[in-house]
Amino acid sequence: MATPEPSALASDDPRLKIVERTIKKFSHQPDALIEVLHTAQEAYGFLSEALLAYVAEQLKLPESHVLGVATFYHFFSLKPKGERSCIVCTGTACYVKGAGEIVSAIEEQYQVAPGQTSADGKLSLGTARCLGNCSMAPMLTLDDAVIGRESAAHVLERIDARLSEANSSAVNEVHT
Repeated sequence: MATPEPSALASDDPRLKIVERTIKKFSHQPDALIEVLHTAQEAYGFLSEALLAYVAEQLKLPESHVLGVATFYHFFSLKPKGERSCIVCTGTACYVKGAGEIVSAIEEQYQVAPGQTSADGKLSLGTARCLGNCSMAPMLTLDDAVIGRESAAHVLERIDARLSEANSSAVNEVHT
């Protein structure tokens, strides 16, 4: 598969301007790679091949190095995320307290595997080896909210509520 040209990004896209400002802020220094990738992901929602190629070119880094950094850290995504995001901690304490059942329930209810986004683009499911708060096991994040000590059934209720909020917002936007 050929690497897309960095010029595949629209030069008049305001999101690209945000990335360019960050690159200039750090004077095109290669050691600003992680900061630039954060900005790029925040602007675009994920890191496309064209965006990674653009960052590599601007920071004068090999594309393989940029891809290696982007795939090493779990908080970078190379695919578009769903409207809602759920990350379940599967560390030892969380797993013992039922994280596996939570992941299975989400997979079955929303037909989405860990690391994937549901077919309708509504929910992304992720797992993490440890989210760092074992006292709340089983712990997960739903969008930016930290949730702990919940059963699989209650987690599904929370996800349903979040997805309903998103649907209500979309309906309100259509009617305004």
